[in-house]
Amino acid sequence: MSRRPFSRREISHLLTRALFWLVIILVALYTMLPFAYAISISFRTNAQVLVAARYLPEDPQLINYQNLLSDRNFMRTMLNSSVVASVTVLLALVVGSFAAYALGRVQFRGRMVVMYLVLAMTMFPQISILSGLFAIVNDLGIYGSTAALMFTYPIFTLPFTVWVLTSFFQGLPAEIEQAALVDGATPFQTFWRILVPLTAPALVTTGLLAFIAAWNEYLFALTFTLVNKSAQTVPVAIANFAGYSYEVPVADRVAGAVVVTVPVLVLVLIFQRRIIEGLTAGAVKG
Repeated sequence: MSRRPFSRREISHLLTRALFWLVIILVALYTMLPFAYAISISFRTNAQVLVAARYLPEDPQLINYQNLLSDRNFMRTMLNSSVVASVTVLLALVVGSFAAYALGRVQFRGRMVVMYLVLAMTMFPQISILSGLFAIVNDLGIYGSTAALMFTYPIFTLPFTVWVLTSFFQGLPAEIEQAALVDGATPFQTFWRILVPLTAPALVTTGLLAFIAAWNEYLFALTFTLVNKSAQTVPVAIANFAGYSYEVPVADRVAGAVVVTVPVLVLVLIFQRRIIEGLTAGAVKG
């Protein structure tokens, strides 16, 4: 029994799907190949890297990772980055959720002006406010410490957190809050026990983005910890592997970059379901 020929609609559908998957594969290769090549370099010695460019290591070695994990200075920078990024996320979520609740659920004069002022804060490049922050940090007596980073990082994590969480609070039905108030809950109990759990996907998404921003930040970390190497974070440590000379140990530096990426990948894998919920929430209403 012969099979009927494909119709034009079926052929069009098949071509569309083939084109879609072709684009997905090209985007995946474009984004993943540099990281895969970096992993390949991290398993080679510096001499092997300088001899020839190969995508796969002929003799994989763990010497670069062994050197990093046995380096107390590098491990201390990992700890510094973890502490600074965690505190930054905590501040961004706590302060940002309160501010977003006020902007999203409370009606007051000038609310939109405040929201656009918060959004405008993201338009200023870090270098434009660096000198003013340096003076403030120096006057507070926290220059050269991780406290300087914890103090300055919320400047670029809070605006995004507030803006995103505000849209989530605005999207919650007003009946939920009204029912809680009728049942005798205080405004704070309504916020903490009802509204915050409903915005958990948004909190996870914005918290992870804030963590990545704080984890990868370089300019403030370099400026505010320049006089104290014990307070430096991972990006500064990787940049200073060979000082500022041209004899850069490529394999060591790439291995450090791979190690730094691992915590972020672990967090994404743990919270991937919440992240997807946070990114897609509000796309379909009703």
